[in-house]
Amino acid sequence: MSDATLFFKCENFQKAGAFKARGATNAIVCLSDEDAEKGVATTSSGNHGAALAKAAQIRKIPVTVIMPHNSSKIKFEAVKSYGAEIITCEPDHQSREAALDKLVFETGAAVIHPYNNENIIAGQGTAGIELMEDHPELDAVVTPVSGGGLLSGTSIAVNGMNSNTDVFGAEPEGADDAFQSFKAGEIIPNKTVETIADGLRAEIGTITFPIIQKNVTNIITLSETEIINAMRLIWERMKILVEPSSSIALAAVLKENQLFQGKKVGIMLSGGNVDLNDLPFKDS
Repeated sequence: MSDATLFFKCENFQKAGAFKARGATNAIVCLSDEDAEKGVATTSSGNHGAALAKAAQIRKIPVTVIMPHNSSKIKFEAVKSYGAEIITCEPDHQSREAALDKLVFETGAAVIHPYNNENIIAGQGTAGIELMEDHPELDAVVTPVSGGGLLSGTSIAVNGMNSNTDVFGAEPEGADDAFQSFKAGEIIPNKTVETIADGLRAEIGTITFPIIQKNVTNIITLSETEIINAMRLIWERMKILVEPSSSIALAAVLKENQLFQGKKVGIMLSGGNVDLNDLPFKDS
């Protein structure tokens, strides 16, 4: 179907259901005792919040997560199940950051940003290391991109292990600030965020963007229909559960099949936290 040979890195099988477990665990392990005593805070649509709360259990650190009120029900439940306190906000970048700033001012909690954090980036990059250890001959690797933690970490790992392997990001058309920024050579904020891929609604980070500029070949944007069709294809053909934010990487390869034709392509399936009672293709 893709005219390529595809190798899937199944982070949907990861602890807490997404690649976020890697960066969150690394950040918690690296946290100083002084900062840990104050607790930690973050913003998240769900996956990073759940991963951070689970990782914090290792050191018995309290966690507060700022979440958009329209995050999926299953992600709210996951964050709560790992013991985090949740504060809801409006589903935009400014509201997230304002709520986080207020919380930190009141509590002194240490911020572990979901992507604009070097320890997070390093942790996410381990997924790329594992993929390249298994398949060092890959011609390309495709990952979803939102804030850029996974894409920047993966690009460092892939480029460090095989400089001939191209790295691509995949992003929704309705939240394409990474694509716009990559094209413009400077960070361009989203004017709106309208996509079913709720894990890809954050804005590209000031730390992640320069890494992406240096290491990434291109960013491919996808329509909502392309994302949903790829999600359904993975469920039907591969028999595994992924969320829309994850299926977008396959959608990119299918859309740009001439670009990837005849090549060996690694695809990051970033997570599988999806509400089974609210599937985008259930009525189709």
